[in-house]
Amino acid sequence: MLGRRQIALLAAGVLAACSSPNPVLYTIAPIPGPTQGSSPRIIRLRTIGLARYLERPQIVRSSEDFHLDVMSNDWWGEPLGAMLGRILVAELTQRLPGSTVFLESGAISATPDATVEINIERLDQDASGQLILSAQIAIAGRRMDTRSVRFAVTPPSAGTTGFASAVSTAVAQLADTVAQMVAG
Repeated sequence: MLGRRQIALLAAGVLAACSSPNPVLYTIAPIPGPTQGSSPRIIRLRTIGLARYLERPQIVRSSEDFHLDVMSNDWWGEPLGAMLGRILVAELTQRLPGSTVFLESGAISATPDATVEINIERLDQDASGQLILSAQIAIAGRRMDTRSVRFAVTPPSAGTTGFASAVSTAVAQLADTVAQMVAG
């Protein structure tokens, strides 16, 4: 026969076994790139448009074969769209040294000389393990320019850290393209 203390310990053990561990949080990092010459003085980056399947805290590993492979315990440390915007502002600021780049959704408002709009259509691995970033870019200002881009990056290592590193590299390639388009 179990005593009260043993029942309490057993119940605590059952509850602990039923609870899920805290998620592991990941971020991406800005990567320096080549600087561009003349560019608009004030650049507004609109809120990044994300494919709906990416709008979740969990990291989407792949969308191949009509199936989403979502990492249930590996999460982005902030909403993906906000994180991409923050990183792109840092990368564009570095690549366009004569410009001030700000996020539309931030506290700063100024009349921009150019506006950058980006839709991320895909940001996950394909069947071969390549990280794919597929996006549409539009630049409005003195000149108008639009472009669709696709970048494929091999993760430097297996696992979620390698995945996040590959995302960082692909976003840096996106920033290179945007900086070239803005500098035109």
